[in-house]
This record gives sequence, C-alpha cells and structure tokens, in this order.
Amino acid sequence: MTKILVIDDDEQMRNVLKKLLTHEGYQVFIAEDGVEGIKSFYRYHPDLVITDIIMPKKDGIEVIIELIQAHPKLPIIAISGGRRAVTAGFNLDSAHMLGVRASLLKPFTHRQLLNVIEDIMQDVMQI
Repeated sequence: MTKILVIDDDEQMRNVLKKLLTHEGYQVFIAEDGVEGIKSFYRYHPDLVITDIIMPKKDGIEVIIELIQAHPKLPIIAISGGRRAVTAGFNLDSAHMLGVRASLLKPFTHRQLLNVIEDIMQDVMQI
C-alpha cells in the first residue's frame, strides 16, 4: 500500500485530503507544519509527500529542500494558493526549481490531485 504524508497548516485541508486519499486506498499520515512534517517523514517513511508552501515554523520550501537533499528521488507534490494566489504561483515555480514532481494551485479538484498522484506513482514504479 502506498504511504502518503500530507503536510498542511489548514486543518480542513488535511482532513479532506486524508479522507479522500484513504478512500482511494492510500495509507495517509498528516502533519500540521513543516517541523512536524519532517519528523513524520522519518517516522513513517512515506512513498510520496504532499506539502503546502506557506506554513508556520518551517515552510514548504524548507521542507522540500531538506527532503530532496536527503532523498533526491522522493516524489513531492507542492500545493499553495488561497488568499495569496499571486504569490502562490511564484512559490510553486520555486518548488519546481527545487525538484518537486508536481504542483497544484489551490483550490484544486479531487480528480486533479488523484491524477497527479497516479502519474507520479506510475513513474516511480518504472524507475
């Protein structure tokens, strides 16, 4: 079973993603900020990480840098948006330059997220 770690400071987003992904057959772990996210990564060893960019304590860019330096092949999906839609696009572009596999601008549909996850996991299985 594929394990996914969701890191997002928005409790509603964490809960929606956990419910959706669990329903789709994934094992899901959640973290409310980047500090907890890094700890959870090393505790659960997920196959895929979904991280918000703008978070307290340690933002998503810091999380991406730390995880990709330690695990260059780790698939990461960056998500951002909401009230900061103008800066969200910039943040997602920065995340791509750091090596994330995909990014989604909030709000995104369940189908968009599932398609991205399926594409990434197919690529990972071929490597």
